[in-house]
Amino acid sequence: MIYPNATTYPDPATYPDPALFGHDPWWLILAKALGVFAFLVLTVLSAILIERKLLGRMQMRFGPNRVGPYGLLQSLADGIKLALKEGLVPAGGDKWIYLAAPVISVIPAFMAFAVIPLGGEVSILGHRTALQLTDLPVAVLYILAVTSIGVYGIVLAGWASGSVYPLLGGLRSSAQVVSYEIAMALSFATVFIYSGTMSTSGIVAAQERTWFVFLLLPSFVVYLTSMVGETNRAPFDLPEAEGELVGGFHTEYSSLKFAMFMLAEYVNMTTVSALATTLFLGGWRAPWPLSIWEGANAGWWPLLWFTAKVWLFLFIFMWLRATLPRLRYAQFMVLGWKLLIPVALGWIMIVAVIHTLVDPGVRDWVTALVGVAGLAVMAVLLNARRNPRIGGPPPAPATPAADVQAGAFPVPPLPAAHTTKEQSHA
Repeated sequence: MIYPNATTYPDPATYPDPALFGHDPWWLILAKALGVFAFLVLTVLSAILIERKLLGRMQMRFGPNRVGPYGLLQSLADGIKLALKEGLVPAGGDKWIYLAAPVISVIPAFMAFAVIPLGGEVSILGHRTALQLTDLPVAVLYILAVTSIGVYGIVLAGWASGSVYPLLGGLRSSAQVVSYEIAMALSFATVFIYSGTMSTSGIVAAQERTWFVFLLLPSFVVYLTSMVGETNRAPFDLPEAEGELVGGFHTEYSSLKFAMFMLAEYVNMTTVSALATTLFLGGWRAPWPLSIWEGANAGWWPLLWFTAKVWLFLFIFMWLRATLPRLRYAQFMVLGWKLLIPVALGWIMIVAVIHTLVDPGVRDWVTALVGVAGLAVMAVLLNARRNPRIGGPPPAPATPAADVQAGAFPVPPLPAAHTTKEQSHA
């Protein structure tokens, strides 16, 4: 693992030693794996309930308020209901692939969280260990590879259902992953340039002085847009568009299999939120002014800061769903291929040039200013494209529409409304 300017990170109690990974006893590895699983399941249950409550409040209606005090047990009741429902298999589908598809979607969603750092070094029953299941020199690439496998479950679910609408939803989901995973991966490149590593714990260590969200703002904006498209969430929920595809790829699913798809969606939301926290918001490091406190980044406190940052992104997911309409499929593809990918490529070139030629003492300031200026220019250009009349000549007066009936085959006039049946036959 490469830590840039390693002499500026002297505290071994804060940053995990790379030698710690892979040397924990078996019971500690099992405990951390169960802890990550419990963290994800509790986050999913809470997110489903909080999302329904927030949607109700934002749309001026009541959310869940029947099951338990203030509706707090609604997610649990929904889970029990889905578990007890009868599971049906379509007669025209492929049974075994139909049953395997939800499993293929769920497992990669949990596996991706294995390299996410939840905190620094802690002591558990006398053993010094990192609040992270494991780490890799290419941990970020591992997350990209694992999360991209989850789309196979969606595609196979659409194909194995033996219905047209699920098949269309599965094809849309594969197109989304291909389109937006490219932009997402390109947004990581600038983070790798500045941190000098692809290890998640090393990237967190590189943000001790300045979070990358301030230095690499265009990359953050590209990633923020891409992660919404990657998780099939509104306004990019085209694979499950109720208005045109009934329910999309999971139209033919019910009971526990449908619950597994829902679980995979919310776990993926948590994973991309945790990745955004790790790459751009300093990971588990305390925000200012809490960082002034000497013990803010020691012990178990970093787990609290990390969880708060993850929930910030989950709130953004919910906010977008409550406020934005669904895009057309063509608009969605144009956004990914004609805007996000070119912007990410251009920003990589700019960052590489600045990182190579500019003096290290002012490198951060130059990168941040160029990023903000670039986003401002892009916003102006997009606004001018959407409103071409701003600042231009007044629109020409509209010409009267041509008579569409001119020269057409003669059609007899319709009888008057007050004409009786006998009069019309006379």
